[in-house]
Amino acid sequence: MVDSSGPSRTTGRPRTVPLRQVLPAVLRDPARALIDIGNRTGGDLVRLNLGSFRPYLVTHPRHVQHVLRDRADNYERAGDGLFWRPVKRLFGEGILGEGQIWSASRRMLQPMFTAKRVEALVDGMAVAISDAVDELDEPYRAGRPVDIGVEQARIVSRAIMKVLFADRISVPDAMRVIDAQDRIATAVIPRIVVPFAPLSLPMPGDRTFRRAVRVVDDVLVPIVRQTRDDADSGDDVISTLWRARTDDGRQLDERQVRNDTVAMFAATTETTINVLTWAWPHLHQHPEVAERLYAEIDEVVGGEPVRREHLGRLTYTRMVLDELLRLYPIGWIIPRRAVAEDVIDGVPIEPGATMAVSPLITQRMGQFWDRPDEFDPERFRPERVRARHRYAHFPFGGGPHQCLGMNLFYLEAQLILATMLGRYRFRLRRTDVPGLRLAAALRPRERVELTLLAAGRAESA
Repeated sequence: MVDSSGPSRTTGRPRTVPLRQVLPAVLRDPARALIDIGNRTGGDLVRLNLGSFRPYLVTHPRHVQHVLRDRADNYERAGDGLFWRPVKRLFGEGILGEGQIWSASRRMLQPMFTAKRVEALVDGMAVAISDAVDELDEPYRAGRPVDIGVEQARIVSRAIMKVLFADRISVPDAMRVIDAQDRIATAVIPRIVVPFAPLSLPMPGDRTFRRAVRVVDDVLVPIVRQTRDDADSGDDVISTLWRARTDDGRQLDERQVRNDTVAMFAATTETTINVLTWAWPHLHQHPEVAERLYAEIDEVVGGEPVRREHLGRLTYTRMVLDELLRLYPIGWIIPRRAVAEDVIDGVPIEPGATMAVSPLITQRMGQFWDRPDEFDPERFRPERVRARHRYAHFPFGGGPHQCLGMNLFYLEAQLILATMLGRYRFRLRRTDVPGLRLAAALRPRERVELTLLAAGRAESA
């Protein structure tokens, strides 16, 4: 039984992890280095000495809850702080910001992402996913390998552009934006690593970032402008933003509609594409998990098109997704800035302090998870979930800033897995699990290529 009752020390000044201990490991393997630091702290609140920048590392579920939920009013997503400042050059002010602008955007968009509203989208999403998976029949018949990351991007684009953007964005254009997002996520890493560098100082990746942002704007800004004229009759994200009004009755300006459109595009595509890419090598390495997944899909769906009524019975599929999210939370870092002084388990927090909360670290710490680096969906049996702290597993954040797209992810990912595994089995070209690539959002370090086989045919065929 893992311990989540409390950290080992609860009073006094926090321990500092010196730069000389952090830097070499971070340069070799940043993801593993961060996880190892978390495991060495045992859940204590510690400071990372990164020279002039010294954030608090928040790893214990009880501390995470304090920062993200219980005292969320005191820990803001600062526009000029760690992580956010480089990314803000893409997303601007809006749903990914803070304060009144964030509050207004959240209020306007939240009705589109309630569990009830998302469930109503399922049938349309299922048809779009089925149609997109149909296109895999050609490489299947030819025995030609496919890059499953690219294919998942295409499938997700077909579904999301239909149900959330009313096909205003074509699939080819959506793929251009997704490719640009991937380049942006990597290009901002030098600025995330050196968060105190002024934006006026040229850094590696800046040119790539600017070119990719131009691609995003070339695709989305004309669509934002066109949608303004018929927003009253639309039921999509962009129309909703144009119809929304601020607290004082004003219509949003074009820049904020653009910012929130870009943010919603990223939030509704990125997690599904990247998390599912890791599913295939894990299923290969754990044939007992794969067989149980196949059996559930065959029993529940039975060779029919996947529909809304099937999803509630795909309980093991949901457990597989939760375990993938535990190992690979796309939003791997959640920075916050203390507005006023506070005390966390006896440790004084000064105003302006940066708090670094990381699902990637907490969800792989041995103190809170047995065999934390192993893939085991059984962790998410209901009785085991109830026995854990709520913030031992928080891949979508928590509190008032919890990701709006959480419900959408689960439904969409279940539909994709059930549709693909109901039709095909697969053989991997490389059988190892891709490493972690830390970017603005977590990504697989290597591509995953697989050959599709007939359902029921042995994986090793």
